[in-house]
Amino acid sequence: MPAVSSFRNIISRAWPGALAGLVAGFCALAVAELTAGLVRPEAGPVTVVGGAAIDRTPAPVKDFAIRTFGESDKTVLQLGILAVLALVAMGLGMVALRHRRTGAAGVLLFGLVGAGAALSRPDAGPLDVLPSVTGALAGAAALYLLAAKAVPAGGAPSSGSDGEDGWNRRAFLASAAVTAGAAACAGLLGRFLSGQRGQGAVASRDGLALPAPASPAPPVPIGVQLRAPGISPFVTPNRDFYRVDTALVVPKVDARTWRLRLYGKGVARTRTYTLDQLLARPLIERDITLTCVSNEVGGPYIGTARWLGVPLADLLEECGARPPSQGGGADQLVARSVDGMTLGSPVEDVMDGRDAMLAVGMNGEPLPFDHGFPVRMLVPGLYGYVSACKWITDIELTTFDAYDPYWVKRKWARRAPVKTQSRIDTPKPFARPAAGTVTVAGVAWAQRRGITRVEIRVDDGPWQEADLAAQDTVDTWRQWSYRWNATPGGHNLTVRATDGTGQVQTEQRTRTIPDGASGRHGVFVTVT
Repeated sequence: MPAVSSFRNIISRAWPGALAGLVAGFCALAVAELTAGLVRPEAGPVTVVGGAAIDRTPAPVKDFAIRTFGESDKTVLQLGILAVLALVAMGLGMVALRHRRTGAAGVLLFGLVGAGAALSRPDAGPLDVLPSVTGALAGAAALYLLAAKAVPAGGAPSSGSDGEDGWNRRAFLASAAVTAGAAACAGLLGRFLSGQRGQGAVASRDGLALPAPASPAPPVPIGVQLRAPGISPFVTPNRDFYRVDTALVVPKVDARTWRLRLYGKGVARTRTYTLDQLLARPLIERDITLTCVSNEVGGPYIGTARWLGVPLADLLEECGARPPSQGGGADQLVARSVDGMTLGSPVEDVMDGRDAMLAVGMNGEPLPFDHGFPVRMLVPGLYGYVSACKWITDIELTTFDAYDPYWVKRKWARRAPVKTQSRIDTPKPFARPAAGTVTVAGVAWAQRRGITRVEIRVDDGPWQEADLAAQDTVDTWRQWSYRWNATPGGHNLTVRATDGTGQVQTEQRTRTIPDGASGRHGVFVTVT
């Protein structure tokens, strides 16, 4: 079969180049990892390129990624970047079989792309280009040398045995193995150094003792937690609390060196606070439900925790800030994270008496790193992207006309109060419960307004009122349940809630963009 023979011949000539490219690419990433361990872990090329990709991804695509991959979206992005790099490296390796300088130059070009991505990050420093540059130099050198081993003096590798036409397969494979081994050692050392750089932050969290609140959370009423198997717990454990952000590497901030700067329009003078100074202030403790704007109808990106923190309005008032309704000139509070993320909150909402805070504790312990240690901001009643800045380091008072934060630049709404929503937790979609009494249960929320009624509809029948659990506060979700006399066959179950203002949850279905999803959650079950 001439075609099969020709294909095999092509493969036999191409594989040394593809292997050389893969090894060189691995070498580049490993050396970059080592350099990042010495400079800053967040400056690694995969991290900075991934961050740049996130920044430039259209909002609907980001929404799709969160909806499809959930909290694994960052892992999927990083694996995608590695897959693309592997393919490009293989291609450059095959080019280098005939044009070694061109192949090596291609590797250097990718290093420049990484360096450019590093400099484009909001928290970039001049040394952040080093991991991409050193990695590219190492990768280019490795490809140049391996390509020389893979070809005879006069051309591309033949398919013959060792020694034919100057092609020594064993020598090439040995060189590739040694290069890959050295790269692996460099990469492991880089990982170790990156881990060591975060040990100070870990130690600062482990050694942090949270003070007792001056204003403890009100006692939780008896009956807030229903005895319904499958329903979400009233308080979400820290390990289960949702995480949605753009950080490919979770910042590990040393609490001992952390500082918060507060400045801007209406502030008499810039104030700087240490964590110890915040902890010395009167703290409040509150149960608050947080919701992500990326939460689809019936989605998982919502949770309730007991938060401990400094009242944000008190800090602003001490600095001379006033809400617009009292003659203040700033109507937007811009919070900045250590990784450069910016979120904008209405000053009026922060200072209207709700329990907006700079949180230092979550469910009785210092904030986990995933959730913003040492300090994060939260404002009840607003979606997270306009209120819940993690790893906060800057607060600027400005105006909505003067500045667009990160998500607003990407076509999300400037103001985003949480919409009235409800969710069926049990039975799950496509469940097969037995005929008879079936408990339908879930949660409903309308932060700052509270929930006064939840109703269930079976198929196209009338709305039936569900039993409500006790209400904790208007800033927390509320559980509900309904005892359904289920008959055999397929059935659609739909839920709707009514909030404290009398507004019934709309049936109009909208996507999360630009200010949160709306519609009614439903599940289909087959009763046996």
